[in-house]
Amino acid sequence: MKEAYLYTKMEGQKVRCLLCNHQCVISDGKRGICGVRENRSGSLISLVYGKVIAAHSDPIEKKPLFHFLPGTRSHSIATVGCNFRCLFCQNADISQMPTDHHRIMGSDMTPDDIVTEALGTHSSSIAYTYTEPTVYFELALDTARLAVKKGLKNVFVSNGYMTRQCIQEIHPDLHAANVDLKAFSNKFYKEQCGARLEPVLGTLEEMKKTGVWLEITTLLIPGLNDSVEELKELATFIANLDQNIPWHISRFHPTYRLTDRHSTPAGDIRRARDIGYEAGLQYVYTGNLPGDEGEKTFCHNCKEILIDRLGFFVAQNKIKDGHCPGCGSEIPGVWS
Repeated sequence: MKEAYLYTKMEGQKVRCLLCNHQCVISDGKRGICGVRENRSGSLISLVYGKVIAAHSDPIEKKPLFHFLPGTRSHSIATVGCNFRCLFCQNADISQMPTDHHRIMGSDMTPDDIVTEALGTHSSSIAYTYTEPTVYFELALDTARLAVKKGLKNVFVSNGYMTRQCIQEIHPDLHAANVDLKAFSNKFYKEQCGARLEPVLGTLEEMKKTGVWLEITTLLIPGLNDSVEELKELATFIANLDQNIPWHISRFHPTYRLTDRHSTPAGDIRRARDIGYEAGLQYVYTGNLPGDEGEKTFCHNCKEILIDRLGFFVAQNKIKDGHCPGCGSEIPGVWS
């Protein structure tokens, strides 16, 4: 357990958490929405500091990050807990453990232990992923600062609900992020996730401003966030932010509490990809469609295949010094 980094004390031993945009006001003895931050006699405590529930060496492509150190390994960690309640969560067994099962589990690991493991797996980065890194921010921040000293990069895979203070606190030690832009309507965020859209858009703008390499993922769910109109609005928002931001559109499969929907048709994923290109995006990818052309990176100018992928495996990477070898165009990303 560790005292939280971002909170304020209030009258009557209440505290306000400033880590995410729920900004929970928590009474003595109670926990925030995430289920892993507790008020103890007027002090906010992280219950998951050093309690690592998952640790694996993954391809960076699994995050997914396609324009950030392709072909490298990323040592990936998580604790339990999340500040969203997504009905379609693919990792609900650990993300919702504190609320669904009233348990907090994990192996004892210090930031030094995590960095040592990452170096031992020959990883180029540490990814804070699987659940929501915002809710274990103290562990992520302490680890990130140590990782940088050891020559490692840091990556967040996030729902994007953190506050501006949170982003500024980890700057400049956060190098890349894949943020879920789950839909482009408040109705979806409220009913499916227990959150709001606007703070996520603010996070994307803030990350872009601070120089974090940004990629965005949308899980396309039939009948909920897949209308042509909504996808056009979403893609246009990304393009207006920066047309070079890669957009990953992933196929949904029924899971957790959202089992009344069928899997996303492959054609709908490809249609959304076309919408992204029509909106002006330079790099749009299809996810959960192994072998699809949409896994590959093409030069935005001459359309030559630059990175040939099969799933998370990079078969060939032709990018030289950040440029297309065919036409010489600069390819946006972090390549070395």
